[in-house]
Amino acid sequence: MELKLGIPKGSLQESTLKIFKEAGYNIKVRDRNYYPTVDDKELSCMLIRAQEMARYVEGGQLDCGLTGLDWIKENRADIVEVAELTYAKQSFNPIQWVLAVKEGSPYTCAKDLEGKTVATEVVNLTEDYFKAQGVNVNVEFSWGTTEVKVPELADAIVEITETGSSLRANDLKIIDTVLETTTRFIANKEAYNDPQKRQKIERIVMMLKSVIDAVPKVCLMLNVPKDSLTKILEILPSENPTISDLAKGDWVDIMAVVDSSDVRYLIPQLKEEGAKSIVELPISKIIE
Repeated sequence: MELKLGIPKGSLQESTLKIFKEAGYNIKVRDRNYYPTVDDKELSCMLIRAQEMARYVEGGQLDCGLTGLDWIKENRADIVEVAELTYAKQSFNPIQWVLAVKEGSPYTCAKDLEGKTVATEVVNLTEDYFKAQGVNVNVEFSWGTTEVKVPELADAIVEITETGSSLRANDLKIIDTVLETTTRFIANKEAYNDPQKRQKIERIVMMLKSVIDAVPKVCLMLNVPKDSLTKILEILPSENPTISDLAKGDWVDIMAVVDSSDVRYLIPQLKEEGAKSIVELPISKIIE
């Protein structure tokens, strides 16, 4: 059994390869070669742009792949969405397709654009959005540099943004969100109905999700006097931390998984309640 896997070429490529590596799959891309090598005999990989991925997965040229929800909808692809994997080029947050106009423009919402021209790379997605709003617009395909097309070439644009910096740099303001999108692991329907391929797909997804789920987490280990245990457990947000008796003395060891953003608040409180030998450890994977 060989599973044909599509790796998104372009903005998602490096972050995707990094997550696969942390999940245990070493995928190597050679210059000017669209067929990466992978240290798994059951996998063969191909680099395909995210914009096209869903189409080739639907057609069966690929058994599975990774692409954005936006490109699934843009291609109106009939595939299996196996899992949502929340990561992007710069962060582990969703990104957005937004409706934007020039600062100082009279347009404040979609209905203000009745009969106007909107430039975008996602024509189907944009047409579906305005149709749902009951607004008739002329949607034009943009080959790139969409931000510079208002107001001379278009009245508004629908553009993707992760931080909004490019829109601000071009003196644009967002007036609505068209779609919030995240990366999806998708599969061809026939391939997903094959027991062997489905098992392989689900194992890959499990490992990828374990890496993504671990990103905002750390492990705290601390020694606590037993008479302070109740107060310490009230401080820790972990629902069911591991508690072990120490070899000597009336103390216990606690191990808990917490959000990394909470550590700066937790450690001082834990110390004040008598905790000692507090250690913070990184987590590479979490499998529920």
